[in-house]
Amino acid sequence: MSISPKTALLEEYALVARALSAPARLSLLEQLAQGERGVEALAEKTGLTVANCSQHLQQLRRSGLVTSRRDGKAVIYRLTDARTLTLMDLLRVVAERNLAQVERILRGLSGGEDAPEPVSRAELAARLAEGSVTVLDVRPADEYAAGHIPGALNATLTELDRLLSTLAPDAEIVAYCRGPYCVYAHQAVATLRRHGLNARRLEGGLPEWREEGRPVLAAMP
Repeated sequence: MSISPKTALLEEYALVARALSAPARLSLLEQLAQGERGVEALAEKTGLTVANCSQHLQQLRRSGLVTSRRDGKAVIYRLTDARTLTLMDLLRVVAERNLAQVERILRGLSGGEDAPEPVSRAELAARLAEGSVTVLDVRPADEYAAGHIPGALNATLTELDRLLSTLAPDAEIVAYCRGPYCVYAHQAVATLRRHGLNARRLEGGLPEWREEGRPVLAAMP
């Protein structure tokens, strides 16, 4: 029996929604927002087996959210459309506004306190031009090397202690990480504020900064 055009469309829209319905696939999209990667690297980053990672990537590809290319024997994946970043962020916004558990989790990341308002990307760009802000990239070193906001310092959460003595008490610090689902910046800001520092997180992360055409610096190979 044939189905109506509307039902056919809704089936396709639902295909995208189903692709977003697993935490593992959201984690893969977060990784691919940093840049294209092979299956083995994605499996290592997300803690999935290579076989499980491949299965999730196939579902993301069927939904049109990712695409792939061959590099010798390796299959390299990337986001199909940068607007996927917008879709990912909308999921975050809806969840934060309507799910009490999300609010509880985020408050826990901030040590039970209300987190300060994030810094917009436009505001950070202006502060960078003035030279009036310290920017902290709390992603792993390999992601920092692949691309980061110019002038940003790199320190993971476990490395923050070594930076504390180098930060001026009155300095404004803006921390950022991978994007809408990354919690490293929340945790870094909470740690810095516990030490009396003026810290806030960036709205979004490096992928959103880059997508707006703002400068990104990569380490020399």
